[in-house]
Amino acid sequence: MDELERIREKKMQEMAARNDWPSEPVNVNDDNINDFIRRYGLALVDCWAPWCGPCRMMSPVIDALAKDLQGKVAFAKLNTDENQRTAMRYTIEAIPTLLVFKDGELVDRWVGARPKEDLARRLQAML
Repeated sequence: MDELERIREKKMQEMAARNDWPSEPVNVNDDNINDFIRRYGLALVDCWAPWCGPCRMMSPVIDALAKDLQGKVAFAKLNTDENQRTAMRYTIEAIPTLLVFKDGELVDRWVGARPKEDLARRLQAML
């Protein structure tokens, strides 16, 4: 495990210990995504890659929603290039793909870039 992975794992453990909701997306990976989606009642995982233009367009939208919906929805980012096991597990065939989990179960997936208002409306309906 490299230094960055150790830092990520430590941050995930600290979040779980404090029982608080992140105000910004958390970077998850093959090893800790299950902990993240079980930890929060409603979680959205943004499956992306650094070379993907639409993914980069969605990044500020996801960041803003994480702040707006803090305490209601937890947001994470999964780099599909670096975490192919999880990408295959959830059959990610196009990015960006947003996976929505409720009580640890996958309940919806949205493929492609979407406006902030559309995502907020869809997430509010799940609360």
